[in-house]
Amino acid sequence: MTLAPDTLGPTVSIGEILAEIVGTTVGDGLGETQPLSGPYPSGAPAIFVAQCGRIGGSAAMIGTVGDDAFGRLNIDRLQSNGVDVSAVRIHPDLPTGTAFVRYQNDGSRDFIFNMWSSAAGDASWTPEVAALVARAGHLHVMGTLLAQENMWQLTQRAAKQIKARGGTVSLDPNLRKELTTNATTRARLREMVALTDVLLPSGDELFLAADITPDAAQTAALDALFARGISEVVLKQGAAGSICFAADGTTNHAPGLTVTEIDPTGAGDCFGGAYVACRRLGMPIKQALIYANAAGARNVTMRGPMEGAGTREELDNLINETKARTT
Repeated sequence: MTLAPDTLGPTVSIGEILAEIVGTTVGDGLGETQPLSGPYPSGAPAIFVAQCGRIGGSAAMIGTVGDDAFGRLNIDRLQSNGVDVSAVRIHPDLPTGTAFVRYQNDGSRDFIFNMWSSAAGDASWTPEVAALVARAGHLHVMGTLLAQENMWQLTQRAAKQIKARGGTVSLDPNLRKELTTNATTRARLREMVALTDVLLPSGDELFLAADITPDAAQTAALDALFARGISEVVLKQGAAGSICFAADGTTNHAPGLTVTEIDPTGAGDCFGGAYVACRRLGMPIKQALIYANAAGARNVTMRGPMEGAGTREELDNLINETKARTT
């Protein structure tokens, strides 16, 4: 078993909690009057932990929301998905963070964020955070946090404490290339990779995490990561499914599911939440990959970044009723 068992304590996610507003038409940006849908609970760490809780894993969130309707929307959703929100702070003055998104004709997205200057960016080591970390079994880290000073300090401290008590860490690099040109951010990424048990990259994030150039061989990246103590590298491949390379030399692949995509935002976070929860609940890698693929696939079929997060029963139904992709 690579990850600490669920019985050791909850999987904890740290980071931004947002309300998301989605443009319902495809077009060029958000600078024109247009129909919008939402607000939806959002924020990559929150989406991850919501799926973790919804599939049946023990889950908890560390973050900050405003004392407003968007904050209550998020807290209510996390609680309804079985997530412990005892370490979610309600800021008396700052508003809940927001994300506005619209899809372009080529499938790319335009975003407007109010994140680190909102309540979402006001993170600190409170007594509630300390109490949660002291009983946590696993920490999930989003790479975007590495570039934000107080989020990094919180994440670093939690990771070291959780590892010291026998817990484990997963990392979704989720880093834009321009962030990794910063020497401080790259150093933090190297430090976090050294603490990581399960890496969940997409595309060139595999090479970023391995600290080698993208023109290197995939095997070189994997060897570098395993040498630094990582046990499982779970490569997300979108519609093509996913593949897990393990330090013991085994490889497992699970194909993607054929679904009609409405909104892909949050699919990778749901994938990660399902995979980590399933592994911590004792499932073998192949079964965890199948559920993770189903979680990502189900989420893209609904508008809103965590509206499609599925229970185990819902994911079983999707797996049984949906054709796997053959390519």
